[in-house]
Amino acid sequence: MFSSCQIRYFSVLGIIATALTSASVVTASSERSFFRQSPRLLKVMTTYGEVSVRVAKYYITIDLPENAGQSLGNVTISQRQGFQQFVFIPDETFAFMGTRNQRGEAINISRVDYNPRNKNTISVNFDPPIPPGNTFTLGLKPESNPDYDGIYLLGITAYPVGEKPEGLYLGVGRLTFHRSGNSW
Repeated sequence: MFSSCQIRYFSVLGIIATALTSASVVTASSERSFFRQSPRLLKVMTTYGEVSVRVAKYYITIDLPENAGQSLGNVTISQRQGFQQFVFIPDETFAFMGTRNQRGEAINISRVDYNPRNKNTISVNFDPPIPPGNTFTLGLKPESNPDYDGIYLLGITAYPVGEKPEGLYLGVGRLTFHRSGNSW
């Protein structure tokens, strides 16, 4: 039938075929995930526009369209501009479905990472991820509003679920702070 040389040849081919099949499975499972349609940054606002207010909260409202293709797993906010750096209280970060004026159910936050040395970045992970077709609001609590008036910019990036999510920069949210009596 087959010689021992041919049998070894077929064995080697089988090992190569198995290795190629395994490699394609690894490649398929480690593909990057991305949104088919972009989430939209709807609004960024503060509850108090005066400097040095300690009870202020910052709200970031995002719409994840029905045809986004992926659920949203994480949002990262980085301070882009401002005379003074915000100091956030990560344990007081919260999220809910809807907008600030039309609150829905609370969204579970599984982890908040805060790195004031890296562009003053705060990263919020949702568990379970937020499914397409929803508008939600993320709330951040600073220790206080900045002591200096002016315009402060926050860059917002959304990440889909997956092993290697491709972040999508949604844009800049603008917060303006003024001294009491000065309205911009």
